[in-house]
Formats: sequence, C-alpha cells, structure tokens
Amino acid sequence: MNFTILVNKENPLLEDYVPDDLQRIGSFCSESDKMLVKEACINFEIMCADALKDNMNIKAISAYRSYDYQKKLYEYYIKTRGLKYASKCSAKPGYSEHQTGLAVDVMGENGDYNLFGKTKEFKWMMKNSYKYGFILRYPSDKEKITGYKYEPWHYRYVGKKLAATLFLENITLEEYYLRD
Repeated sequence: MNFTILVNKENPLLEDYVPDDLQRIGSFCSESDKMLVKEACINFEIMCADALKDNMNIKAISAYRSYDYQKKLYEYYIKTRGLKYASKCSAKPGYSEHQTGLAVDVMGENGDYNLFGKTKEFKWMMKNSYKYGFILRYPSDKEKITGYKYEPWHYRYVGKKLAATLFLENITLEEYYLRD
C-alpha cells in the first residue's frame, strides 16, 4: 500500500477501490466499528494508548468510507446545506481520503468533533501525531492549498518518515508533491 498517495479534488480513486487490508480499530479508541488499513490502525491504536497515559481520550468517529457511503454523505450535504458548503467540507465520491483507509476523524473527551480544535487532545495531537505517522490534513492556514476548510479533527496516515518531514517543514501533502 502506498501510504503517501495523494487523494484530493484533483486526484480521485476508482469507484471500486477498496483497501485489501482493512482492520477494525480497537474499541478503546473508536466509537464503533471503524476501520483503517492495518499499519495505520496499529499506529492509531498505539497513539491512542499513549495519549491515554497522558490523560487524553482520543476516539475515532469516522475512518474508512466506501465510495457509496461517501456519495450518500456528499449528497446529504448538498441537500441540507447547498453545493458551495458541501464542496468546502466534504469530498465528492471517489475524491475522499477516507476511501483509502488512511484517514481518521477524531474527537476528544468533550464528545464533539466540531469543537475538537479547542480540546487538550487537539493540543496533544498537534505535538505528537506525526510521531505515529499521522498529520493534520486540513490546517487552518492552508485552505487555499488543500481546497478544504480547516478540520482540526481530520488526520491522515502517511507513515512516520513523511509525517515527520511534513510536520518539521509545516507543509501539506499537496505542498510536498508540488516541490518534487
């Protein structure tokens, strides 16, 4: 599996793409039956366990999404909030990182992912997630580059080496690919 794959508004996946090594996230760090690609799942669980040692409660609320699930979600946003809103906060089907099995949305102990950016867990993630191979995928100061609004709850597994590079250089996955 290519952990550095770039999936965004210009780089889609095929409709029938399904990762072959999806694994359920342990219940101690997941709201329900959420799945990630095996390596991402293992590192997410280790990160959650280490966060717990620091009295942080990080829970996955969304992870792998099928093409069909993403289609229904995107259409729901269009119907309830309009196309402009849907395009800023949700990927079209085939264009979602969640379909890779490498993206995870999280919440802290406040139980509201929309307010995750105001939690102690968010501060912990900002300092530590890269050590486990995860990056904050849609930072507040990079909306024009990523094409998505700030999402403090959305993390993407890219592997420890690339995550460290992106963290230390304060760049997005798009910026990384643009420089090569």
